[in-house]
Amino acid sequence: MQRITYRVKVSAQGAKRRISYLLRPSKRLPNTKSNIVSSVTPTTSNRFAKTKKLAQVSSIALLSLPAESLTTMQASVPAYDHVMLDNTLTVAAVPGNSTYFATDGFQHGFGFDLVRTYADELGVDIDLRAYASEEAALHALKSGEADMALTTASTQLKSQLNLSSINVSCGYDASLTKNGLHPKVSWSFNAPDDPLSQKASYFLCDSIKLKNTQKLAAFYNQTLLKDAYSQDHFKKTLTERLPDYQSSFEEQARNYNHDWELLVAMGYQESHLDANAVSPTGVRGLMMLTNNTAKAMGVSDRVDPYQSIGGGARYLEQMKDEFADVPKSDRIWFALAGYNMGPNAVKSIQRKLRTQGIDDKSWANVYAYLAEHRASNSRYGQAMHYVSNIRSYLETIKTQTV
Repeated sequence: MQRITYRVKVSAQGAKRRISYLLRPSKRLPNTKSNIVSSVTPTTSNRFAKTKKLAQVSSIALLSLPAESLTTMQASVPAYDHVMLDNTLTVAAVPGNSTYFATDGFQHGFGFDLVRTYADELGVDIDLRAYASEEAALHALKSGEADMALTTASTQLKSQLNLSSINVSCGYDASLTKNGLHPKVSWSFNAPDDPLSQKASYFLCDSIKLKNTQKLAAFYNQTLLKDAYSQDHFKKTLTERLPDYQSSFEEQARNYNHDWELLVAMGYQESHLDANAVSPTGVRGLMMLTNNTAKAMGVSDRVDPYQSIGGGARYLEQMKDEFADVPKSDRIWFALAGYNMGPNAVKSIQRKLRTQGIDDKSWANVYAYLAEHRASNSRYGQAMHYVSNIRSYLETIKTQTV
């Protein structure tokens, strides 16, 4: 009997088109998710669907390879492929003053902002998962529960788990230390040769990105509450005065869709939570409203704590609306700067950045401009410190027990 052999011929170009179709990003709005890790295991059907899709991609890719290449294919799929297939970068992290904190429905922090920029460059969402310890976060990475880990873990711990790690300062630890940040904030991955790890290394160590990292570190400066006097004063004020006003902060925050602890941080910056505070320029009350702002916000009595907090909350809401075109992750900082120096002054800086080809919707860039030009304009220095101080107070409230 004559033997008949059938051969399947798939062109490389055709295979590439079919792979692109399967890996196409889903049509949905960008979303940054944050989950507290639970013990819930993904359903079998979800795992099967994902495995089936990966198998389809792998099958098409295999058909386009020469026969001798088939024997060298690895069984494991790189983390990068999972990230691009799911359109999501899953990050295991431990909350801290050098990694991240959450407020107003969003995550912030030095380490997280860098991760967010990396995810934007990859064109994927972030699924941020909080862990109670560095070891737990790294074990989650090792077991495949996460694609990368954002930690300040020791080199020894990462080596014990055989993980690849990249310092976010790319060796310029002094740029972090001088701002009170942990010098060993790092991103960890399961394999150094995974494209996810390799791209991260290029991303962090690029000369332009390193300058942006240093700008970001300056904004997330941790030295404000480092001395004992400042720490004690902050804790004492919140312990003794906040209970009298907490219900007002919470209610007004609900009225205007704010994080109530953000309003507390603003109140501490404005008056140290003193409802009867008066400045030489005539601003008064817990939120230190000017007479004109109070009238515009419907406040009839500036020293009434509830009215003062409400007036500040309403004005902050207006500032958020003024900067609606800024990504939500940075919008709060723009709104606070507008609250302090007026929205038009901030928009003027944005226009100057645009003419220089600089991203005017990045708070790190606006903050750097304020810092570089504060000698020529005292309002710039005031706004720069106003926003960074509130951020520092808020971060302390979020990451510590006060």
